[in-house]
Order: sequence, then structure tokens, then C-alpha cells
Amino acid sequence: MSCDRCDIKNLIYQYADYIDRGDLNSAAALFSDGKLIAAGADGKETEFVGVEAVHALYSAFTRLYPDDGSPHTLHMTTNVITEVQPGGASASASCYAVVFQSVEDFPLQPVIGVRYHDKFARSEQGWRFAERKIESHLLGDLSRHLLQPL
Repeated sequence: MSCDRCDIKNLIYQYADYIDRGDLNSAAALFSDGKLIAAGADGKETEFVGVEAVHALYSAFTRLYPDDGSPHTLHMTTNVITEVQPGGASASASCYAVVFQSVEDFPLQPVIGVRYHDKFARSEQGWRFAERKIESHLLGDLSRHLLQPL
């Protein structure tokens, strides 16, 4: 048996799993009918709408290592707060994530802390991202994680 809040949390966690495994195609596919908004430290927001735009964003920024094709990261997502709207056709959630990374010459450490503000829509296939806003708040050493500065 499924519950709306459980399904939404699973979608949030699935996003992190795809990124950590370097599966940028599947991560981008979560936005087939949605958009991702990147909010910079300066408050400027940039929108990426649809699979191709989200995939291009992650491909341009995420360093994938040749040994296993992943970014050698673990997203620890927590403090998930969900609200399903009356009628159950839409929902929202907010949560935190801390990204840890370790590579051969880079010891295990947190590299970034973010807040996610999500909107979801229900389709016949289940819940999907309608919008994800990413706010980067705590920046560590991103030199091994990103291909270019935020």
C-alpha cells in the first residue's frame, strides 16, 4: 500500500540516488514535465525547463569519474516536510541536503549544503516533479565535484 507523502519522499530520494550514481539521464528524466530552478548566492535564479535543459545543466557542471562513472558523492537528504493539497492532485515539499564527497586525493568531506523547495503534480503514472528550486547555502571545496564554478 502506498501513501502520497511516502511516494513524494521516495521521489526526492530517487533524485539524489541518480545523481550519486552518475545517472544524469534518469535524474533529468524526473523533470520531463517540470523545471529546475537554480538560485545562486546572489539571489539570481536560472530556470531549466524539461529533460534536455536539465540534462545539459548537470552534464555541464557535474564531474563524473572514469572509474565508475559517478561523481563520488553521497547526498544526505533530511528534514523532508511535505504538504499534499486537498484533492491530492498537487503537493509541495522542502528539505535539506548535504553532499559528501571523497576521491583518491580528496578525503571525505561535506562539499555543499542546499535547500530544496519542490512542487509536485500527480499524473496517472504517479507523482512527478513540477518544479525544484535549489538554493545553495553552505559552500565547501567544490573543486572535485563541479566542472565549473556555481
